[in-house]
Amino acid sequence: MPKMKTKSSAKKRFRMTANGHVKAGPAGKRHGMIKRTPKFIRDARGTMILSDQDAKIVKIYMPYDR
Repeated sequence: MPKMKTKSSAKKRFRMTANGHVKAGPAGKRHGMIKRTPKFIRDARGTMILSDQDAKIVKIYMPYDR
């Protein structure tokens, strides 16, 4: 049976934790920081664990859990 394809965009944006959760960077941090509040920028620092509903979609894109 052939290998399943992995979405290249998902490979670059998400990482899997040892427990099987999906780690991602917070949304809204790419550009336009001048209009964001300091509190928003502070809270969006680092990475976050996706909710179960979103993680379910990402796991379909990454069948081999890179």
